[in-house]
Amino acid sequence: KIGDKMYFFNISMVIVCISFSYFIIRKIHSLEIVKKIKNKYLSWILSSIMLLIIFIINKFDFFDYDVIIIHFLLFYFILKFIFYLINKFLKKNINSYILYFLSFLFTVIYLCNGYYLAHYVEETNHNINTDKNLGVKNFRIVQITDSHIGSTMSGKKFSKYIDDINKTNPDIVVLTGDFVDDDTKYQDMIDATRGLGNLKTKYGVYYIFGNHDKAYFNYRKFSENDLKFELEKNNVIIMEDDVIDINDNIVLIGRRDSNEKRKSIFDLTNSISKDKYVIVLDHEPNDYENESKVNVDLVLSGHTHGGQLFPIGELSLLFGINDSIYGLKKINDTNFIVSSGIGNWRISFKTFANSEYVVIDIN
Repeated sequence: KIGDKMYFFNISMVIVCISFSYFIIRKIHSLEIVKKIKNKYLSWILSSIMLLIIFIINKFDFFDYDVIIIHFLLFYFILKFIFYLINKFLKKNINSYILYFLSFLFTVIYLCNGYYLAHYVEETNHNINTDKNLGVKNFRIVQITDSHIGSTMSGKKFSKYIDDINKTNPDIVVLTGDFVDDDTKYQDMIDATRGLGNLKTKYGVYYIFGNHDKAYFNYRKFSENDLKFELEKNNVIIMEDDVIDINDNIVLIGRRDSNEKRKSIFDLTNSISKDKYVIVLDHEPNDYENESKVNVDLVLSGHTHGGQLFPIGELSLLFGINDSIYGLKKINDTNFIVSSGIGNWRISFKTFANSEYVVIDIN
């Protein structure tokens, strides 16, 4: 069913690409400077050339191309409304060429920043206090999520961040889903899992599946079992509705993705002592009510990419798709952290949050 939705989404992106491109081309063709071109075919070619260049630069990728032209149109209509107000109240007509130029300029500035945020990875730190006995004075977790290997980073580039993560001296490293994607190449998957094999931790590296890891389509050159084999070969512990004692005082729960048939959080926690500090890995942040009811201590999620493109994150909150899109949130005695992810899905821009890996100190 999710695969069907993705097919529908891909087709929708193509339709958006064609219809919005046609609208922009018609607008450019209506400019006086273009109207002066007597050759009809040449006028349409010149009207289309800017969009064609953008499409070629983006390697004929409908997703990046759609993001660019959608933002161009958003700035166009916002500026058009502002120009209308200026004309109405200040009685000043502004040349239409300025409207197109500013729309283009704001799109370039805004999306160049979005490209930087998607590709530049930062370390984000959170400190959490607890009255429970951890068995140690401080327990450090590093969370990696949503790398979508092959999108904004190759497997080798991903592996370069392992040295930075090792410098933080983590007790455990957790990967909270969408490590790979439908478009991930086999060699990139191999390179990235080898990178995970170089992680240095006290208690191990733990992995849960996200909604993209098992692939929606059949064109990927490796299977779910291939991915599991490479992860386990590199000492990564895969968790699918599993409960693991990290030490005598700390328990880790790794949940299946919410799109799969999975155990409830009540079933997963019913045999755990209330004295234990319980950490839950749950790819999609959409079960906060139940997770706070069972009083687990910390829930780590990804999936949202920090909102990725404004206003997608806000809409997901408005319609109840996600309970949070980014950062630290506390409900009752449960702390929830959503990471924006170390990578990005399909598109080259992230306009609402930076890319990151997260260092969490529990004191």
